[in-house]
Amino acid sequence: MTTDTPQPPQIDTANAHPARVYDWLLGGKDNYPVDEAVGEKLPPEARDAARQNRQFMQRAAGWLATQGVDQFLDIGTGIPTEPNLHQIVQRITPTAKIVYTDNDPIVLRHAQALLTSGPEGATDYIQADVRQPAAILERARTVLDFERPIALSLIALMHFVPDEQDAHGIVRDLVATLPSGSYLVMSHAASDLYPELAEMVTAEYAKGGIRLGFRTRAEVARFFDDLDLVEPGLVTAPEWFRTDQVPVAEGSGIYSAVARVR
Repeated sequence: MTTDTPQPPQIDTANAHPARVYDWLLGGKDNYPVDEAVGEKLPPEARDAARQNRQFMQRAAGWLATQGVDQFLDIGTGIPTEPNLHQIVQRITPTAKIVYTDNDPIVLRHAQALLTSGPEGATDYIQADVRQPAAILERARTVLDFERPIALSLIALMHFVPDEQDAHGIVRDLVATLPSGSYLVMSHAASDLYPELAEMVTAEYAKGGIRLGFRTRAEVARFFDDLDLVEPGLVTAPEWFRTDQVPVAEGSGIYSAVARVR
């Protein structure tokens, strides 16, 4: 396991950060009062959404590993919560390589201890922002082979990139670097499934200094333009599964999908 930052950068405890709010929603302890203040004002459904996102990631990563995908680029990793992506994948393919990326320095603190590969595979951690895709890709190429299929994982990330920051363009540019047979794995908060809840969540995050860009189903579908959606297609997080273990049916304000690069 390596990182690209020799000295841990200063953690901003005066402002809330999405990764730490997400940690709080999952019941974690790696957050600060400013993050808890945001989380406490969110509706109970926000905790459900965090759990659903995590469970979708676990199902999707496990299924991709069974399909022979052994390289993963996970952007917006968040604070490590077991089982982490590499643990899921390396149980199936011990030689798998995973590159994690996040822009919160607190994730870096945990990376060397909790995002460590098994002896046959490899993990790496990049301190970077998805809005700097070139920097991410430059470092990722030192670990991953971009001549072979890679799964690009963007879990509960792109709704933190509003339209004026060109969220669709960022994803399009990232996908364009992936070879045929790669996959895009994404979950994204919906603006049109529970509109009142979406407005409430957006407002509370805004009070904490975090801008959100929840999107309609059609807007989320645009992230998958020119890709081949894997069944069951673009559905809510609890509806996406590929094994006989059917998730518990429940309401969700999270869209999820896996799509193959042609």
